[in-house]
Amino acid sequence: MQQTNLWDAAVARRYDTPGSGMFAPEVLTPTVERLAELAEGGAALEFAIGTGRVAVPLAERGVPVTGIELSGLMVEQLRTKADEATVPVVMGDMATTLAPGAYRLVYLVYNTISNLLTQAEQVECFRNAARHLAPGGRFVIELWVPELRTLPPGASATVWHTDAEYIGLDTYDVLTQRVVSHHFHFDGGEEARLHRSPHRYIWPAELDLMAQLAGFERESRHADWQGTEFTAESRSHVSVYRLPSEP
Repeated sequence: MQQTNLWDAAVARRYDTPGSGMFAPEVLTPTVERLAELAEGGAALEFAIGTGRVAVPLAERGVPVTGIELSGLMVEQLRTKADEATVPVVMGDMATTLAPGAYRLVYLVYNTISNLLTQAEQVECFRNAARHLAPGGRFVIELWVPELRTLPPGASATVWHTDAEYIGLDTYDVLTQRVVSHHFHFDGGEEARLHRSPHRYIWPAELDLMAQLAGFERESRHADWQGTEFTAESRSHVSVYRLPSEP
């Protein structure tokens, strides 16, 4: 599975679920509010902007937002909500592609850094963020915590969600830090629709080291966008890294 083949037209059409899932107000509103606060009145750059789930409402809050995106089909879906003048997008890989200008904030949400399948690419993503930021600028990452503690000895998969219409499970390769997410959607019949995506999981401490290699210092880490304390039981985190200010 290659990332460029995952985001086809069908996936792009299904990605937006207005009012529910990751588009639910209780999920999206705290994300947008926190990012607007961290931008401190400056411009923001979203890596892997997708269909504009976060970028469009953030721009509506008055934050100038530019995006970098690999999938043209996802950008086509974004364009049904915001034109190029409102949310400009540069096509390319978030680890290497450059967008014009300097930013106060670069952000990468909903586990998307794990779409980069090698440690080297993930480190380059941090370095690319640093290239775009003005002194004192911030890089924000939302990322899940690998659930290896729940993996029984000898097993390779964890089920992380189940209900009448959906089952989500991850299969782990602990030698390579690779995981494949399997999403089974049921439409009332006996058959299911399957979507799979490959990832490289990152421990929080490893993420901090990547940040250091790119010249960042960690400013904060919370369990969610509302600022809940991050603990050993947290299933995800929002980590804020900052470049040094000019002397």
